Amino acid sequence: MVFSFHVYRKSAPNGKVSVYVGRRDYTDHLTHVDPIDGMVWLERDYVGDRKVLAQVVMTYRYGREEDEVMGLTFAREVVVAAVQVYPPPPPHSTTPLTTLQERLQKKLGNNAFPFRLSQPRCAPASVSLQQGKDETGRPCGVNWELRVYVASTADDQPHRRSCVRLLIRRRQYAATKQGRKPAASCSKEFLLSPGKLHLHVTLDRQIYYHEEKVVVGVKVVNQSNKQVRRVKASIVQLVDVALGPTGQLRNTLASVESQDGCPVVPGAGLSRSFTLTPSLRHHPHRRGVAMDGRLKAEETNLASSTLFTNPEHRDQFGIVVSYVARVKLTMGTLGGELVTEVPFTLMNPAPDNTEVCGAESKPEASDKSTRMVIEECRRMSQSDLLVPSQKSEDSLDTGLDDTQQKAGAGEQKASEQREGREQEGDREQHGERDEAKEDSRVEDVFTTDPTQPLTSAPQ
Repeated sequence: MVFSFHVYRKSAPNGKVSVYVGRRDYTDHLTHVDPIDGMVWLERDYVGDRKVLAQVVMTYRYGREEDEVMGLTFAREVVVAAVQVYPPPPPHSTTPLTTLQERLQKKLGNNAFPFRLSQPRCAPASVSLQQGKDETGRPCGVNWELRVYVASTADDQPHRRSCVRLLIRRRQYAATKQGRKPAASCSKEFLLSPGKLHLHVTLDRQIYYHEEKVVVGVKVVNQSNKQVRRVKASIVQLVDVALGPTGQLRNTLASVESQDGCPVVPGAGLSRSFTLTPSLRHHPHRRGVAMDGRLKAEETNLASSTLFTNPEHRDQFGIVVSYVARVKLTMGTLGGELVTEVPFTLMNPAPDNTEVCGAESKPEASDKSTRMVIEECRRMSQSDLLVPSQKSEDSLDTGLDDTQQKAGAGEQKASEQREGREQEGDREQHGERDEAKEDSRVEDVFTTDPTQPLTSAPQ
């Protein structure tokens, strides 16, 4: 049996500092949050008498990046955890190393130092608001980042050339047990008319997973002298923004309107069920829809419902996402409408323990070897995010023969290298920040015997 370790690595632009972590998704269990364990490899000659610090930074963006002018920024950064990696703390104050840290220390040698960062409980999960079709820049939302940099003191600002910025994701998962079935009832009286119109709405369960069907049960009892002409059921996403420009966004994700069984005359009733499927695939370019945070150019889903233990801490989350099933009865121009909403929870299912803690679990004694896969996280250009219809004509195939294509590719590559060197010089001069969006690729695969030491070091 081969026991596999999956490791993510990212290096500073100058290659003097590298960060190794076992995962990039960390779970908020409400009672506690998974800690961030990893290793930092560095060149001691470059660091010298300076320090290497590690931080967990939460960034809340509440405005468009293209609107930032004259030094005005629509984002807030909060350092929620910090620790000194080098020089290492005294041995008696450190926590025991995990299995992954022990393997990495054997592989990287004496220039590798472990670190452990604890995240706070009352903090938001990774979420972003979808941009419009023609919008560019970083989207609004909450992002988490692991930052490792070299500095003389803890108060110094990190320099871009010696700073590693790795995007991580904080997530919440659904509970394993279902609660009571949600239900809501309401009634309406009419002026100068006897009797009432009663509406009762139920859901088949409390917790739904993404891409699952939501069954909405509707029961109407008409004891008034009005007629119900139409019934409409919809799934609505509610996004409460607590920081920056406060407000609420209401996004209708799925809806159906029916006149079957209508009109419901006085003294009659109606019982029906509607099946709706809220999905982000039906709204690929709708502005303001909340979705789960992404680590790279990958497909994602609708944002999960925000869970918190104390309602008083609601404002600390910045963006609070919830879902309701909305049913509306239409009685005509003079009769008006009767509306009720039933809240429910939409989340991802909890992953297996092997997926969450696989990097920290220990291999069995019967294991003969271990396999370590190191995935390099690199910067991703903006053109990688464009769909083919948005790319320029120069990037499309124009039907040239092989010789012309090779010559053009060589010239284009040389031009890109010259432009890259010029842009790198400009970034060093003006201190531009790295792009927060990243992609990843599998770079190295190591199959080792636990009885043999790991002595190779990164180049």
